Amino acid sequence: MQPIQNIFPLLAQPKNIVITTHQKPDADAMGSSLALYHFLNQFGHHITVISPTNWAAFLNWMPGCKQVLDFEIQTAKATEAINTADWIFCLDFNTMMRTKRMEEKLLAATAEKILIDHHREPQMDVFTYGISDTGKSSTAEMIYDFIIGSDHADKINEAISECLYAGVMTDTGSFRFPSTKASVHKMVAHLKDLGLQHSPVHEELFDNFLENRFRFIGHVLLNRMEVFYEYNTALIVIPQADLIKYDVRTGDTEGLVNYPLSIKGIKLAAVIIDRGEERKSSFRSKGDFDVNSFARKYFNGGGHFNAAGGFNKEPLEEVVTKFKAAIKENTTQLSSYKF
Repeated sequence: MQPIQNIFPLLAQPKNIVITTHQKPDADAMGSSLALYHFLNQFGHHITVISPTNWAAFLNWMPGCKQVLDFEIQTAKATEAINTADWIFCLDFNTMMRTKRMEEKLLAATAEKILIDHHREPQMDVFTYGISDTGKSSTAEMIYDFIIGSDHADKINEAISECLYAGVMTDTGSFRFPSTKASVHKMVAHLKDLGLQHSPVHEELFDNFLENRFRFIGHVLLNRMEVFYEYNTALIVIPQADLIKYDVRTGDTEGLVNYPLSIKGIKLAAVIIDRGEERKSSFRSKGDFDVNSFARKYFNGGGHFNAAGGFNKEPLEEVVTKFKAAIKENTTQLSSYKF
């Protein structure tokens, strides 16, 4: 994989470009994709942004979001864009399997693939150019670095600023996670100097939910959360029946895993959701417990040191049993937390 800087001299040559990200994109995935779209669009490229799946409604405000293709719905149009692309930018994912049903199309494409990501253990052999930096707070921060590094900071406009801010702010937990380094605050300060209005972004992302989501969260915290104090662990298990009862939609479970992590003494928080075709898991941790390794070992997943996810095809009850056995195997590390 060649350094990302090698494409800087090529940016001015118009190309057919596809920008894509992981399935069920969050604010960082969608924000970094659209920020890159608005940046590259100023060079005269023909650009198509493709999401492998649908996305949360609270992301629809982002400039350019209406033009994003949903691969599962607009398969033919998305496939044509992939097949005719010169470049395919792959943002905020480390392996092609995270693009779900798009994986086969992407691997077969003749386009040069470009990686910009901050997750561990990237599938580097499939990318022509790229950068993988686990020290970065978000892919949005990396897109900002990409723009600055290419000596085109003058092209950062209002749309780019809003998309970048949404990505970095959410992926840092509103700037409270350890990944929030000085570079993050310098980036935001620069965007503010350029005229970014940050309050409307917060309102679009956090004040746009329906009543049923809050009733769902209340039900979950009251009836679906189990705390294992002997392992400094909290687990939320959500059966498919709950998703149906409360009409839970894409994005409604976003951030749910952070609730139990705010309990004093909890070192590991997990949410396991039965989504029908598979069981999806989210993990968050404090301190020195590596949920990236935990997710890879037990739940076919991965991510960051303190934030990761996974999936299983086994029934919900079996996945829960596996989780309980896993925390027992990690008793020494989990129980070392000091109250």
